Amino acid sequence: MSNAPMDPILTRADCEQHDRADPLAPLREQFDLPDGTIYLDGNSLGVLPKATAARVQQLISEEWGRDLIKSWNSAGWIDLPQRVGNKIARLVGAGENELVVADSTSVNLFKVLSAAIAVVQERPPMRKLIVSERRNFPTDLYIAQSLASQHGMHLLLAEAEDIPELLADRPAILMLTQVDYRSGRQHDMAALTRAAHDHGVLTIWDLAHSAGALPVDLNGCDADFAVGCGYKYLNGGPGAPAFVWAHARHVDNFRQPLSGWMGHAAPFEFSPDYRPAGGIDRYLCGTPPLLSLAALECGVDTVLAAEAHGGIAALRNKSVALCELFIARVEACCAGHGLELKSPRDPAVRGSQVSFSHADAYPVMQALIARGVIGDFRAPDILRFGFTPLYTRFVDVWDAVEQLVEVLHGGEWREPRFQQRAAVT
Repeated sequence: MSNAPMDPILTRADCEQHDRADPLAPLREQFDLPDGTIYLDGNSLGVLPKATAARVQQLISEEWGRDLIKSWNSAGWIDLPQRVGNKIARLVGAGENELVVADSTSVNLFKVLSAAIAVVQERPPMRKLIVSERRNFPTDLYIAQSLASQHGMHLLLAEAEDIPELLADRPAILMLTQVDYRSGRQHDMAALTRAAHDHGVLTIWDLAHSAGALPVDLNGCDADFAVGCGYKYLNGGPGAPAFVWAHARHVDNFRQPLSGWMGHAAPFEFSPDYRPAGGIDRYLCGTPPLLSLAALECGVDTVLAAEAHGGIAALRNKSVALCELFIARVEACCAGHGLELKSPRDPAVRGSQVSFSHADAYPVMQALIARGVIGDFRAPDILRFGFTPLYTRFVDVWDAVEQLVEVLHGGEWREPRFQQRAAVT
């Protein structure tokens, strides 16, 4: 399948033909998709895999219910963070036993940023500046603000285009999310990591909006640290645990700050003194959440199933084609209704989402959701649509735009019921 721009005058029948020719089409059957719903929010929460309920029920009724505590050994519970981590590693260019599943993205970022600070503190003269993007996801900035204040450092927030020039000032750490959560703009990880290293700067990458959606090569890019979440394109379910990776040159050189018992070299030795495990296992902390890990493994398996259908490259090509079709159709059909494209027009620098701004984005999105097309709103004025090639079809894109046209032309978003803000937007 080509990643060339889609012709905006395609008919719905043409979209159906694209779906019939799609090598990834069989993978849609892995998911329990609600009837009457076009789901364009997999960049926020992935769809439920059909295998997940049975797997979690098996863990509950057999491994926990029947075998009880024996299952830590007999069912391999104790190895689940590493086993799922090795599966995710295949999707992000990490090696065997280099990545582990643990905690949340925020907690893992705290760990790796603490580790990076420890590394730079051993490199005189001490550098005191952490650089990040002004529009980075807030939790990343909150963690960085906290750690910077604890270590007498400063967090500098910059526009994306200014970051390469700022690296020449030799900050300590560059902390970025590969794909921006609002606009979908994608950083060139390889180029920025190379530029950072040219100035002795460590890099930390948040892969929350890229893992499972586009090619990532942590070792190939020579990144220093990375984190990411399990509930977006990895389809691990709400609150799924996150993952953490450290380059081999760093992984054994420090003690991560959350020295819980699962990160100990011998947890069941029950020593009163902490001795960190070797390798990435030292990034573990407390007892792993088994039910969530089992669900996450099912989600990761749905992405790995693409390996038999062209792999991540095929996912990426379809993602580009879906996004190009969506942009072309919205701009052709919704002109004059106040929508402005906020995602990069160039697919090479765009993730697997498309964002448009609108002065009344929140009620417009609520009206669209009421029609069965689920995207989401991001403050202050963003309509955000995520495209997950495993289950999103070309005909879904066509039909979604038709519903958006109806919402805008009919003005139903002005109804009072769509103006009331929910707690989660």
